[in-house]
Parts: sequence; C-alpha cells; structure tokens
Amino acid sequence: MWTKLSAGTVPTVERFDWFTDVISNSLMPTALRSERSADFQAEAAVLDLGAVQVSSFEYSHVRSRRTPALIRRADPEQYQLSLLTRGRMWMSQRGSDAELAPGDMILWDTSHPFEADCRPGEGTLRALVVQLPKTVLPLRAGRIDPLLGHRIGAESGLGAVLAGFIASLGRHGSDCGPQELRHLGAATIELTAACLAERLDVYGELPAEVRARALRERIDTFIEDGLGDPALTPGLIAAAHGISVRALHVLFREGSESVAAVVRRRRLERCRADLARPELAGRPVHEIGARWCFTNAAAFSRAFRDAYAISPTEFRRTAARATRLDGAAPARPGPGPTGSRRTA
Repeated sequence: MWTKLSAGTVPTVERFDWFTDVISNSLMPTALRSERSADFQAEAAVLDLGAVQVSSFEYSHVRSRRTPALIRRADPEQYQLSLLTRGRMWMSQRGSDAELAPGDMILWDTSHPFEADCRPGEGTLRALVVQLPKTVLPLRAGRIDPLLGHRIGAESGLGAVLAGFIASLGRHGSDCGPQELRHLGAATIELTAACLAERLDVYGELPAEVRARALRERIDTFIEDGLGDPALTPGLIAAAHGISVRALHVLFREGSESVAAVVRRRRLERCRADLARPELAGRPVHEIGARWCFTNAAAFSRAFRDAYAISPTEFRRTAARATRLDGAAPARPGPGPTGSRRTA
C-alpha cells in the first residue's frame, strides 16, 4: 500500500524545508528553490514494489539541482523515470534537455548532475517517479546513457504501454497485496527495459522472455483500445503486431485464457460498467451490449448471466437501487467473469 506524507501536517513556514527533506530521503539529495516557498504545498506517497519503488508527488513550483557535491554525499545509483501527469517540466542532464507536458516521461541517472524546473501553473504539479537500481535493468552498462535528459513520449508503442502501466500503479497499487506488488515490480523492470531498448534500437539484446512479456503488454493495450471494434479478431491483433496468428495463440497459452476469451471478458466488463452508470439508465440494455459488439440481445444476456450469475437487466436494477440508497458508487453484485485477470 502507499505510504503517504503531507505538508499539511507541518507548519506553513516549515513546509518547503520539509519537502526538501522528503525528496532527499525518498529520491536523492537535491538542492531546491521555489518562488512559492512561503506558501508551499506538497503531498508525497511511496509504493514499495520490492526491487523497485514508485513515488507519487504533488507540489508547488520547484527548481532543483543535483551537483557533484550532492552526488558524493549520497548516490542511490539508480535510474529514475518520471511520468508527468499535471503541469510542465524542463530538465537537463549530460548535455541534453527536454520540455515535458502531461503524459510525457523523462529518464535521469542519479550518478550525474542535472537541473530541472517544475512549473505547475495554477495549482500544483503532479508526477510519478519510478526508481530502478541500475543493476536490475537487463541492458549493458552505458547503453541507456543516450536517453538521459530526453523526452520519452507516450503517444504510441511501448512508450504508451509503459506510461499507461505507471499511471495504473498510481491508481490501483494500493489495492494489491505484497506478492502482487512484487510481481508488479518485476513487470515494471521489464516494461521499462523494453521501452528503453526499443528507443535505442537494441531490442534484440533483451532476454527472450522479457521481449515476450513486453509484447503481451502491447497486445493487451491494443485489445483494450479496440474493444468497441467488431473487427477486433485474432487475425487483426496478430497482423497489427507483426506476428502470425499461431504465434499469438502461443503467447497467450501461458495464461488461462485464449485471445478470444480475453476480448470477450473485457467486453463484458465494459458492458457491466456501463449498465451501472446512472447517466446511461435510459439506454436500452441491448444497446449497451451492441456498443461492445454483442449484437445479438439474447446471446448477450446469456453471456452476461454466465459471467456474473445475474442478467444484465437485474444487474442494472440492483446497481441503481444501491446508488439511490447510499449515494455512493454502484454496487457490484455477483462474482466476476470467469477466467483470470492480470494484476494491472
């Protein structure tokens, strides 16, 4: 679970110094300045994933510098990857610099000096930082250096997969137990390595199992984005990723669900979510099913009942009743769909 810290527990005049200490202790010693030091706002949280750690930060304007003297004082010998979710950021390391907007990522090395300027605009800046010991990445020493201080976009490919995965850790990490968190730590290492290797054009240097798991993550993201497309078939999925349909089925053989079963389960989950939404209460049940490619109303009803032990109409009625009673999120009656689900 997340270990949370808040500047709200500290007197106003001490908050900026408090935040400086938090950064030094949780990330690395860094010299900080701020134009908002007199009324500084900050929240921080840490999620332990075993070999790696994810930190969540929300704070007022900060300009930071990591100098050779600070590196000599303490160096965790990590690569740190930041996903910016609100505000703007500039960073420079090893002769490279980049401007970041929400959704962008950037990588730095704690063993080299850097400068950064985090500008939240109105309110506070938000970012997630993944801390990766250099020894855990399956890439040769020095391979990653050309990416330091460069923007890593999340518009497509493994960049999009990695950014989405990190964001999901921020949203759902607190729901996971210790063993699940260790699995997520391993997945974080593999996805980060795959994303960096692809950008460096050294993807072939990764172990085969790392490449296979990264490909599975890309395919899962592709499926998620295409659930509303009736043409989302194994053939289309395989062609989009440059593999044969047979290779696609082999890739999914490690899990307990086939490709078609995963698509079907995720579509049913989307139907279930829509049926619980009050703003869609006036839309007929069969239209909800059709929206997620269940074009036959009777077949949709049977599939929904098989998955959740309740009909779509009964589920909608129960969810609406729960919403009226407690004014909170809709209830979720019945068990989840058959088949396993990935942790993130």
